[in-house]
Amino acid sequence: MNFNFPSLADRFIRYAKIDTQADPYSNTSPSTEKQKNLSNLLLNELKVEGIKVEQDQFGYIYAELPSNSEKNLATICFCAHMDTAPDCSGTNVKPILHKNYQGEDIILPDDPSIKISVSEFPELLQKTGQDIITASGLTLLGSDDKSGITAIMEALIFLHRNPQIKHGIIKALFTTDEEIGRGVNHVDLKKLAADYCYTMDSGDVGYLEDETFSADACSVIITGVSTHPGYAKNRMENAIKIASEIIAALPKDKLSPETTEHKEGFIHPMKLEAQLESAKIDFIIRDFVTSKLNDHVKVLKDACEKVIINYPNSKYTLNQTEQYRNMKEVLVNHPQVMSYAVQAIQEAGIPLRQGIIRGGTDGSRLSFMGLPCPNIFAGEHGIHSKKEWTTVQDMEKAAEVIIRICNIWEVNS
Repeated sequence: MNFNFPSLADRFIRYAKIDTQADPYSNTSPSTEKQKNLSNLLLNELKVEGIKVEQDQFGYIYAELPSNSEKNLATICFCAHMDTAPDCSGTNVKPILHKNYQGEDIILPDDPSIKISVSEFPELLQKTGQDIITASGLTLLGSDDKSGITAIMEALIFLHRNPQIKHGIIKALFTTDEEIGRGVNHVDLKKLAADYCYTMDSGDVGYLEDETFSADACSVIITGVSTHPGYAKNRMENAIKIASEIIAALPKDKLSPETTEHKEGFIHPMKLEAQLESAKIDFIIRDFVTSKLNDHVKVLKDACEKVIINYPNSKYTLNQTEQYRNMKEVLVNHPQVMSYAVQAIQEAGIPLRQGIIRGGTDGSRLSFMGLPCPNIFAGEHGIHSKKEWTTVQDMEKAAEVIIRICNIWEVNS
């Protein structure tokens, strides 16, 4: 097969310029109306191409290519998210195309103090001669996950224009609010009508992941005792101090993001709201072994008990909520989903880099919703930061892998 994606760079830049930052404190869906600006653009581009497409009230895009095979094949979906992370501004993104990169550090013009360096990103050494895209220094780029969207769009259009490549029914799903944990909250599985899925939301070329954290959220709500500070002796029990002591009582040499790697789990305080009489600490609990989540919650509860015993008139409650689970628990029962992705990457001439995700994807939840869903590279680097970057050639390879997967499912069925 001869692959050519002449519009890919322009497509990515067009998408990256659109502000789609999610808002974790919003109760609407999508959390920000501006995410629909990209949704509307994708809708129109697919319609112009003649590809069947639908947009729902939540801004989700459902697209479909019909089968061109005589075989009875599984329906395969490819998924990417439109929103960008709230960690770094996504307003007025100015993508910059650095053609024919030659190994130098990249200084971002709108803030020269920000440098994308080989020392920080050694994978740059493998990108000589490629075309790198960065932001200008004031915002993130949005490669997470507009690189995935770009690859899927290019692959759909390529397949639509090259019917000689045989495939079954191909679906595309573009979601909102993935970065704030709500990416598939409103997915209509009956409308999607897929059997298997791949998220295009990973890093450097060749990465393929079938394992994520399992994740819970915990909130600790503290009720203290408020009195006038001038007459507080032996009366006041300050909820701000209780909360601080609970956080300080957690292990400092383990079970935190800053002290763990690989498959080690953690307890991570994310938000603290505190006044004299009441306080709330929001935690995320993570581990690759689902049963260990409760072990970590026990560590947190023990810290609370250790502290609260010194405040006899105060109390706390601890609430635990499931967020998502390790998709490996599902994918192990569907080996062909991974094996076909491995085959596609290898046939594309890319070294396979199979790994794990110290986080989650839409695929984590989709897998447990009945849609087994590993994660494939889209060329994302430096995500959630002003140093975010991608390469045109890596996104082209991601699009090629999508096409090859579609054909491999047809050939092997």
